[in-house]
Amino acid sequence: MQRTFTFSAILLALVTFSVSSTFAQEKTDTIPTSIDPELEAIMQARNPKEFTIAGIKVSGTKRYDEQLLISIAGINIGDKIMIPGGDQFSKAITNLWNQRLFSNVQIYFTRLDGSNLYLEIQVTERPALSKYFFRGVRKSEEEDLRNKLNLVVGRVVTENTKISAEQLIQLYYTDKGFQSASVRIEEATDPALPNSVILNFYIQKGHKVRIDDITFEGNTAVSDLKLKKKMKGTKEMSKLTLFPSKDSADTAGQKHTSFKEYLKEGGFLSMSKTKDFLDPYFRFKLFSSAKFNEKKFEEDMDNILAYYNSLGYRDATVEAKPQAYNKKGNLKVGLKIDEGHRYFFGNIAWKGNTKYSDSVLNFLMGIKKGDTYNLEILNSKLGKQASPEGGDISSLYLDDGYLFFKADAVETAVYNDTIDFEIRMMEGPQATIKNITISGNEKTKEHVIRREIRTLPGDKFSRQDLIRSNREIAQLGFFNQEKIGINPVPNQEDGTVDIHYTLEEKSSDQLELSAGWGGGIGLTGTLGVSFNNFSIRNIFRKEAWDPLPTGDGQKLSLRVQSNGRAYQSYNFSFTEPWLGGKKRNSLTVSLYNSIFRTGGIDNSGRYFFSDTNKLKNFGVSVSLGKQLKWPDDYFTLVYSVSYTQYKLNNYPLFTQDFKNGTSNNLSFKIALNRNSAGPNPMFPTSGSNFLASVQFTPPYSLFNKSITTEDSYKLPEFHKWRFNAEWFIPIGKPMGADRSRQFVLRAAAKYGFMGRYNSKLGYSPFERFQVGDAGLANGNYILGYDIIAHRGYPVYENSDPKINPDQQNASQFFTMFNKYTLELRYPFTTNPNSTIYGMAWFEAANGWYDYKDYNPFRLRRSAGVGMRFFLPMFGLLGFDYGVGFDRLKPDGKLRDAARFTFMLGFEPE
Repeated sequence: MQRTFTFSAILLALVTFSVSSTFAQEKTDTIPTSIDPELEAIMQARNPKEFTIAGIKVSGTKRYDEQLLISIAGINIGDKIMIPGGDQFSKAITNLWNQRLFSNVQIYFTRLDGSNLYLEIQVTERPALSKYFFRGVRKSEEEDLRNKLNLVVGRVVTENTKISAEQLIQLYYTDKGFQSASVRIEEATDPALPNSVILNFYIQKGHKVRIDDITFEGNTAVSDLKLKKKMKGTKEMSKLTLFPSKDSADTAGQKHTSFKEYLKEGGFLSMSKTKDFLDPYFRFKLFSSAKFNEKKFEEDMDNILAYYNSLGYRDATVEAKPQAYNKKGNLKVGLKIDEGHRYFFGNIAWKGNTKYSDSVLNFLMGIKKGDTYNLEILNSKLGKQASPEGGDISSLYLDDGYLFFKADAVETAVYNDTIDFEIRMMEGPQATIKNITISGNEKTKEHVIRREIRTLPGDKFSRQDLIRSNREIAQLGFFNQEKIGINPVPNQEDGTVDIHYTLEEKSSDQLELSAGWGGGIGLTGTLGVSFNNFSIRNIFRKEAWDPLPTGDGQKLSLRVQSNGRAYQSYNFSFTEPWLGGKKRNSLTVSLYNSIFRTGGIDNSGRYFFSDTNKLKNFGVSVSLGKQLKWPDDYFTLVYSVSYTQYKLNNYPLFTQDFKNGTSNNLSFKIALNRNSAGPNPMFPTSGSNFLASVQFTPPYSLFNKSITTEDSYKLPEFHKWRFNAEWFIPIGKPMGADRSRQFVLRAAAKYGFMGRYNSKLGYSPFERFQVGDAGLANGNYILGYDIIAHRGYPVYENSDPKINPDQQNASQFFTMFNKYTLELRYPFTTNPNSTIYGMAWFEAANGWYDYKDYNPFRLRRSAGVGMRFFLPMFGLLGFDYGVGFDRLKPDGKLRDAARFTFMLGFEPE
């Protein structure tokens, strides 16, 4: 496309001279009728003369403001112009033309008054888009194309608009496997709108091309099967035939192994040889697409080359062979490989290291003379590819403040198949942290964030401290963990570094709201709120209520639940995570009050709840936590004191020996916890979580020898031991651009034991363990026992798995339990607005009443699948479908041993 600027003396009405800009295909011809002698003299003058622009007029525009176009042209009234010799007019035309709004731009001299020159800018507007249609495609494809093209009605249509649309359409169908898709664009004038056009896209998709075969030529060190596994985006189509076509043979001229050769070579003992032998006859690709994508194919060629390099073939080359089609129109892809020689590491020398000796660096490097040459491993060990796990040379220096550290591997000698390296290092000075800045926290106070970060002004720079700071900020739950940005800005001149934290607030408060009506029960409902970023010091400041005072990182929870006359409970808790504001000493205070009634059937056949059969609870607890420095600062120690009053009125749930009276349970608890799981608290991908605790009451019976079993219920005594452990292990590599999308294995073990001080007295009926179900049915009733969920089973009441738990008559609570869990998790999204992941799980658990019956190998087993949804406002929503293996009967059905369980608000133990 050629642009021409023509300067000519032309008279058209009052117009006498034009400076025009036209495309070759839109040439404008104007015929002069007369010539103004003064204007003609301007251009014929040999000596330049200065003129002043006295007036500017714009013509030909209907959609755009005249003053806007004058501003874009860059010519203003009062400007001084030299004629001939000035370039202001050509620049003005170029400025307007670059807007791609006009098909023709001309500048005319209209009048000359002394040295004052009057101009007219005449433009021809391009047509605007009024409608566009796709012809020859399905409705679903049309919707996809509209989203991809993003054509806007009313916007100017240019040649570039049409070319870009055509390319996007072809790319869309190419990605779907239609390699020969063609697009024809027809432009028609819209009679309903002036200067508007309708675009019709006529699309012919053609034949959908799939990859029939991928063949390799020149590979002797690596089998075809291994090379195909490295091609993530280029896969062959499934195949099932007894008579493979001749054109499915290797393009490299290789012959497939015959059945006699397969048996002679013992191919049936090798999975890869068996797969190669069956490939011409049978190939099953369930989760892979056989579409050909040029971009992915080029990426796969790079993957194969990288794989050869990792095996020591650093001179290997990979190139594509000409593509061919078989009789069915499917594609045959061939690759020609030149493997070259295999190389090995030789001597590795260190230069420039003063902080650490060669022996320390060699040990950390882990590469020995004679190891297969692998440039990726070498760069990884040097820290060229940063990883949170560390363990490389760069991490060693960065964790000790050497922010300006640099290490480069240089080949010093190549002989035969061996390569010697020299690692040239520049340690630089240790960097000191100078300034810490935080942005993006709109609600959370800055001191709440600063007390969590491990990088402090004046400290030495540490990469590990940055990683730990990222985890601690994410654990707060106030910010989008995927958008936490940590940007070190080094200043090599003074050896300092500024660190800037960028955050994005997210909703952390939760609401629980439900209501219903039950026959015989009446109105039921729950109202619960949790404010996870509360500020109690601003509670009396009116301006801080928006809608509540927030920002100090405190937690306030209120919950009211009612099941008609059957059950009511009221709960309150408050947590200050940094008591005093200087150290991570947490304080938690909680109060609860509940009443639970039982009843029977009245004369009319309706169920009723009576005040003569009830249990009333009142409790208060205070906990003080402290972060430890040893063995490391992942440890916390929590001290708790709890008081619970039970008032029983003809209530036999716990034991027949104590149905009436008041029990006062005063207990103390010490818990040691180490939690390094993270960084996302909703979906941990690494680390572990351990908890060991002991809860005990005063030994009343040791002080008063005359206490009887019945008296012991009024002042229960016990000591209870708990141990929980869980590990989060990432499986495989992250998938796609989202680095959190990977499988995670969660392994957990939990134990609980209750003891007594006096063997003559029975075990306390309170604080025992209930095992089974999902923990939701009784989780809201504060009845004095720990609920241990076991998916796939109802609440079971006997430690003998041969007895059907569904046939037990009375509820009983265990004095000990064991539970083991394996979960394979996969996240569908870790967006802060909704964290969703699925899982496949296996569990084994059991409970016992007495130590003499304890058998840690006698467990009830189950397996199933589940989903979890974490929503900022409602917390956890989850369900599981599991099968209890020990509930299966020889003549029973699988569904009789299966259970669907639902959870809301919390994950049961």
